[in-house]
Amino acid sequence: MSWGTELWDQFDNLEKHTQWGIDILEKYIKFVKERTEIELSYAKQLRNLSKKYQPKKNSKEEEEYRYTACKAFLATLNEMNDYAGQHEVISENMTSQIIAELVRYVQELKQERKSHFHDGRKAQQHIETCWKQLESCKRRFERDCKEADRAQQYFEKMDADINVTKADVEKARQQAQTRHQMAEESKTDYSSILQKFNHEQHEYYHTHIPNIFQKIQEMEERRIVRIGESVKTYAELDRQVIPIIGKCLDGIVKAAESIDPKNDSQLVVEAYKSGFEPPGDIEFEDYTQPMKRTVSDNSLSNSRGEGKSELKFGGKSKGKLWPFIKKNKSPKQQKEPLSHRFNEFMTSKPKIHCFRSLKRGLSLKLGATPEDFSNLPPEQRRKKLQQKVDELNKEIQKEMDQRDAITKMKDVYLKNPQMGDPTSLDHKLAEVSQNIEKLRLETQKFEAWLAEVEGRLPARSDQARRQSGMYEAQNAPSVNNCAQDRESPDGSYTEEQSQESEVKVLATDFDDEFDDEEPLPAIGTCKALYTFEGQNEGTISVVEGETLYVIEEDKGDGWTRIRRNEDEEGYVPTSYVEVYLDKNAKGAKTYI
Repeated sequence: MSWGTELWDQFDNLEKHTQWGIDILEKYIKFVKERTEIELSYAKQLRNLSKKYQPKKNSKEEEEYRYTACKAFLATLNEMNDYAGQHEVISENMTSQIIAELVRYVQELKQERKSHFHDGRKAQQHIETCWKQLESCKRRFERDCKEADRAQQYFEKMDADINVTKADVEKARQQAQTRHQMAEESKTDYSSILQKFNHEQHEYYHTHIPNIFQKIQEMEERRIVRIGESVKTYAELDRQVIPIIGKCLDGIVKAAESIDPKNDSQLVVEAYKSGFEPPGDIEFEDYTQPMKRTVSDNSLSNSRGEGKSELKFGGKSKGKLWPFIKKNKSPKQQKEPLSHRFNEFMTSKPKIHCFRSLKRGLSLKLGATPEDFSNLPPEQRRKKLQQKVDELNKEIQKEMDQRDAITKMKDVYLKNPQMGDPTSLDHKLAEVSQNIEKLRLETQKFEAWLAEVEGRLPARSDQARRQSGMYEAQNAPSVNNCAQDRESPDGSYTEEQSQESEVKVLATDFDDEFDDEEPLPAIGTCKALYTFEGQNEGTISVVEGETLYVIEEDKGDGWTRIRRNEDEEGYVPTSYVEVYLDKNAKGAKTYI
């Protein structure tokens, strides 16, 4: 099957068909180009989406990505970023391997098509010229034949006419012969040109046109093959990135499988654990006893003397002397009936319900965070201090590297003075060494605080309780003008007034009512591990190594009530003393 033999007379239709083929190829190029734009747009949107949900540096979001679920989400974002990169690869490969190649091929195809049809038109013009020449010779031959016939008829007419002279007859005969000769010459020319035209026409329809159409057919078939190859390449470029996209998806699945709820739960504990112990049981305070005494006895002194044992039933006879509640030591004034004072106590509104809330308010008001993070619970404080120590160590290492670099440069200057003055580096070297020394001192300071929090002090039976008391005791010296705090068994807190705000705590005179009753019995002894200066009401100063009596053990709030003699007693941080309880003493407990 050949276009040259089958379509020898369809030159115009072939010209239209080949132009249509080029249009199809250009349409396919446009399709692939739009696909690459879609891939780029999709990749850009994926990257923007991944970037939008990436955690911001030095923000709270970055800390949240410690959890395995958040890490899995972050891994998904990173994998989606790589996933977007594969779509960019598709776009780049299609642009370089399909679009660029086809655009260049279309230009070559147009030039080749133009050349083939130019040759076809040239052959057409040649055969048309030969045809016109043949037609001209044919008309001339026809005209000469007609002229020869008329001359012959004229001669015969003159020769038959007796009135015509012989000379006229001879002239007519010569004219007829001339016309016949011209007709023969025209016939010869016509015959020659006819043979030539037939040869040219045969060459045109059996050689030139078939060859040209064959070339056009081959050109068209190459175009079709090229489109097929481009479509195949189109699919292969997609297929090439499938393994990498599969790895991205596998990475997302692996990240999902790495989610560990137990680990996340442990991280929550590490993030928010305070290190405190839950408060102990609240003691029962029987307020009906004073009322019964008031009703039964008119004399306050009698009620005081008879009510000793009853008060002990309701609670400690003397009541707890909480730190920061000022006990009225002034001379006793005339006392009102106990029932009136009890009613006043019951109807009065406490000024402070929670010392922690007050402490947070004061910290916000002061606008400063203690350098040793003593405003945080022990566990959180330990983490902050450890983080600070690590940061300082990194800074020290950085300064040491800088010092080594300067030292090496100085050695180079000493060996090659033309490169620089060695003495010019002395000032910089001294400055770096001074910075290292400052950082080391700073590190030692934070390590000391860290050692206290981590319990590097001498251990006692109840480690967690000691650390809790240490935290409470160390809060006072860490912040300027920050009073020591004290937590009561019922969960409320009280403290001294600060420079910024004055907090008034309601204090009753129940202790004054029973100043004369017997002191609490000792339930054990204790030895002071460290010196403690009791600067607040309700506390007592102790010296390292001093032995004292324990009259009330730690109730879980970090404070132990001790006595030096009959006149001196108060509270000290539990972590500052080593307690030896008498198991036979009434109310004594053993630490587990």
